[in-house]
Amino acid sequence: MKETFKDVSIETRPAPAPPAPAALAAKVRTLGPTMTRSMQRVAEAVAGDPAGCAALTVTGLAELTGTSEATVVRTSRLLGYPGYRDLRLALAALAAQQAAGGAPVVTADIAVDDSLTDVIAKLAQEEQQCLADTAAGLDVTQLEAAVGALVAARRIDVYGIGASNLVGQDLAQKLLRIGLMAHAHADPHLAVTNAVQLRTGDVAIAITHSGRTTDVIEPLRVAFDHGATTIAITGRPDGEIASYADLVLTTSTARESELRPAAMSSRTSQLLVVDCLFIGVAQRTYETAAPALSASYEALAHRHAPRSGR
Repeated sequence: MKETFKDVSIETRPAPAPPAPAALAAKVRTLGPTMTRSMQRVAEAVAGDPAGCAALTVTGLAELTGTSEATVVRTSRLLGYPGYRDLRLALAALAAQQAAGGAPVVTADIAVDDSLTDVIAKLAQEEQQCLADTAAGLDVTQLEAAVGALVAARRIDVYGIGASNLVGQDLAQKLLRIGLMAHAHADPHLAVTNAVQLRTGDVAIAITHSGRTTDVIEPLRVAFDHGATTIAITGRPDGEIASYADLVLTTSTARESELRPAAMSSRTSQLLVVDCLFIGVAQRTYETAAPALSASYEALAHRHAPRSGR
């Protein structure tokens, strides 16, 4: 069954576009923990000094970072570029942007003795950086394909655990309010039993920052095997979840610290992707979505309005 349903979707799956120059630093932050130490040296070098590295040949960058030419090429590809030449062009463009607009913001951790004023400022800076990184790194081609799949879907299942489930519920509720059949599943057993019922024309969405959450991967795998269009919203596009995803929407996150778990910032990035999906669907189905939203607003307004005679 898997081969029958998925041969066509794999052939027609939109190829991820190389990341925009502004997304390079975000890609390094997102993928850095999964890289080998030698690849990390290359990635940190190009993100830290795009102008200097743009002037180097592949041999020069390998010598600068104490690695090999093969490592430089592999790092370029992991960052989303077909080869080092494409990465070099992106570095030159990024250097020009930084020269015009200043240096990128460096994330700062929250200390245990920080004042609440400092906490507010640091959290706001972190959230802004996460949103900017996610927006810069989001593949519009993949996003458009995901929107198209949702618009045409007979049924939509959303899988997430913990904080990611809250995001999944938000997406499902938004889609329900414009008339789409969407359900969010937090229970992994119910998620799998529901995934078995999916077929071609249905959509399954998995939300996992790590890309390694077994309770989210398993229902997506089942949905994939049964022919549904599968979408992963994840901070680790190279994680196991991508093996069962027709489309991958990548999120960014700030560095995890003792006082600020990664779930806080990853949820912010996930919500941005969810809102992009919802707005895209609402735009394409405006003639039915607008009346549905109006009806839901009126129903809620009526429910909260004071009742006479009581």
